[in-house]
Amino acid sequence: MYNLGDIVMMKKPHACSQNRWEITRLGADIKICCLGCGHTVMLKRSYFNKRFKKIITQAHEVKQDQEEFYLDPQKLKLPKLFN
Repeated sequence: MYNLGDIVMMKKPHACSQNRWEITRLGADIKICCLGCGHTVMLKRSYFNKRFKKIITQAHEVKQDQEEFYLDPQKLKLPKLFN
């Protein structure tokens, strides 16, 4: 359905009047970042699923030079759980 790095549209726009969000974390909670102002929000998965409308751009199709606040999912560091 949606993956890390996808740009999604929510049912209601953010206070900065943008409705483009990047998914920056997936798990029991989903972290999204507004691409208009850079504000980040952590939502429960069930809450996110109720307010999710559609995928605007999949992660492999994003043009990073056009998105000021986009975080490349391959550059994100994963935590080291087991050493």
